[in-house]
Amino acid sequence: MARVYSDDLRRRAIEAVDAGASRREAAERFDTSPSTVINWMRCWLEHGSANAKPSGGSISPLEKHAKWLLGLVSKQADRTLDEVVAAMVKRGIAGSRSAVSRFYIRHNITFKKKPARHRAGPSGRGPQAQALESRARHA
Repeated sequence: MARVYSDDLRRRAIEAVDAGASRREAAERFDTSPSTVINWMRCWLEHGSANAKPSGGSISPLEKHAKWLLGLVSKQADRTLDEVVAAMVKRGIAGSRSAVSRFYIRHNITFKKKPARHRAGPSGRGPQAQALESRARHA
């Protein structure tokens, strides 16, 4: 990903153009491309600022429904992700199973298999074959 130029560099390039330098001259002086200085000047003239836009920090659309989603699991803690998605569909909330999973992970709630599922114990292997030594004795 390209690095973000500092607001100080942007300000100095704009000041150079305002002082009479061409956009290309300012770009050469500050080691940027001419199109970069042209874009900074356009932002400066249109908006009065050429500061970098904030990056990152996207917010999930499910955050609008956070209270309901968190309450749903607090009422019945053993819900599966599929059951949560089905409840969302009934309520008209769009979202996928993976989006719901990421939402709950952000809120430190995970869906784990319950110990009750392991009651039968591991199946393992059946009776093992006799060791080679014991077969030799029988022959």
